[in-house]
Amino acid sequence: MNPFGIRRYVISAIIIFISLIFIIRLFILQVVDPSYKLSADNNVLRYEIQYPARGLIYDRNGTLLVYNEAAYDLMVIPRQTGVFDTADFCKILEIPKELLIKKISDARDYSTYKPSVFLKQLSSRRYAVLQEKLYRFPGFFVQTRTLRKYPKEIAAHVLGYVGEVDTSVTNYDNYYKPGDYIGISGLEKSYEKALRGKKGVKIFLVDVHNRIKGSFHNGRYDTAAVVGMDIISTLDAKLQVYGEMLMKNKTGSIVAIEPGSGEVLAMITSPSYDPNLLVGRKRTANYLVLSTDSLEPLFDNALMAKYPPGSIFKIVQALIGLQEGVINKRTSFPCDKSIINCHSHPPPSNLKKAIQYSCNPYFYRVYKRIIQQGKSRNRFKDSEIGLRKWYEHVTSFGFGEKLKIDLPNVKPGLVPDVEFYDKWYGKNRWAFSTIYSNGIGQGEVEVIPLQMANMAVIIANKGYYYMPHLVKSIGESKGSLKQYNIQHITTIDVKHFNIITDAMQSVIEEPGGTARRARIDSITVCGKTGTAENPHGEDHSVFIAFAPREDPRIAIAVYVENAGFGGTWAAPIASLMIEKYLTDTIKNPLKEKRILEYKQY
Repeated sequence: MNPFGIRRYVISAIIIFISLIFIIRLFILQVVDPSYKLSADNNVLRYEIQYPARGLIYDRNGTLLVYNEAAYDLMVIPRQTGVFDTADFCKILEIPKELLIKKISDARDYSTYKPSVFLKQLSSRRYAVLQEKLYRFPGFFVQTRTLRKYPKEIAAHVLGYVGEVDTSVTNYDNYYKPGDYIGISGLEKSYEKALRGKKGVKIFLVDVHNRIKGSFHNGRYDTAAVVGMDIISTLDAKLQVYGEMLMKNKTGSIVAIEPGSGEVLAMITSPSYDPNLLVGRKRTANYLVLSTDSLEPLFDNALMAKYPPGSIFKIVQALIGLQEGVINKRTSFPCDKSIINCHSHPPPSNLKKAIQYSCNPYFYRVYKRIIQQGKSRNRFKDSEIGLRKWYEHVTSFGFGEKLKIDLPNVKPGLVPDVEFYDKWYGKNRWAFSTIYSNGIGQGEVEVIPLQMANMAVIIANKGYYYMPHLVKSIGESKGSLKQYNIQHITTIDVKHFNIITDAMQSVIEEPGGTARRARIDSITVCGKTGTAENPHGEDHSVFIAFAPREDPRIAIAVYVENAGFGGTWAAPIASLMIEKYLTDTIKNPLKEKRILEYKQY
């Protein structure tokens, strides 16, 4: 058999096989897969991104808090610009020619064939004038998008704002392109993926004058935008409005929570700002003004301001003392001012009276018994054992850690542990006598207002809380989100809370109580005042409360900076908020008038 003949057949077969591969591939490219055809037609096609409307945000009762308004971005494709009347173009847009040159140069740097934003957020009037003459300016087209609007001008820190993405976003998330918008803060940031929806695209045929001549292949390759999901927030808009009114011209915060669910009813930070200021073309200029304001309106006091808890922390010490068995409800200590300073009040004959009068020496003794329980003959070791147990109890209340609320930028506060003091003072160099200030809510302990409101929730619930949150439902889902249905239980037995609740009621209702200004006719309020030391000026006025005592519906914390005693300003503000929420009326207009007239700036 001729070997050369066999070789010829083999070579022929290989050639035929390779030819078939090329033929099949060409068929796929030209008939089955249109992507190469589309790429070749790029010079006559326009791809317009279809931006979905962001989801709306409502309060718990269906009141609209955030909606959308149409806006128009002027886009440019540099390779299609060609020659046009730049003077007329600049006149229509009211921009200098230098800006036109710079914008086109920036667009070329990004891409010569991809569209980029030339001028953002044209007004409806300017868009109407431009649209009539747009055919004269090749390479330019208008793209519709939406801007956020805030009808009630409230809850700026909670709702947050939307801004243009930067490279820190586009470099790691290919969903976003330069010129896109993203939630920057608040709920807009936390729920960005739900609110943003999904972009679509429309492909148009355009002529040499950049005029649309129709849809490419009758829209076969278009994709529809998917509107963002609406959010039902936990906020009560009426209560939020009222709280912001009460805190006007004051520095501080109010946090109100529904104990049975963890839903935040109101979260007020003062000073604040109109959220509409951070929308549209003036956003950058307005942000600069707000960020340089000496009153710091962009700072979220409710989630970021760290304070000593003051006398409110005596409640935690009492509960730990009861749990550890170092005191009981009948325990009595003298108000010995030689140990630690205190205001004048009757002798605290038992735990209830000590809380009612907010006696410093009493809780100095309670804390000493917690820290030095005689578990070791060495006082340093004994204090270390006691502090570890104390730390375990305190952190079970959510102190010293970030509460996982659905907002960014939450601070954890500080609960000092053994390692903290070992690092600060040195091992075996500290004992109770070094750290006794923690017993009355001073010292190294730091809390944020959200944590204090959550503490009021725990007492109202007799030992547990649901994670505070600001969203009830997203889109078509009904009921609260699953992660917020989990009970977080403290280390304190239920039986110890009744005596604390009795004491908190007496703080408001009985003679000598430190919060008599928080009384409300026909509503039993349980509360505790605090005066948080401020090394830089007058002390901060602090108050926590819940009501009604039976089946509590609202728990609240109020901080008024540099306002002095807790019963003077924070307590009446809290009582007004409680009365407004529970009854929708205010029976004592003089109390309200006094708060509204108090101005710090």
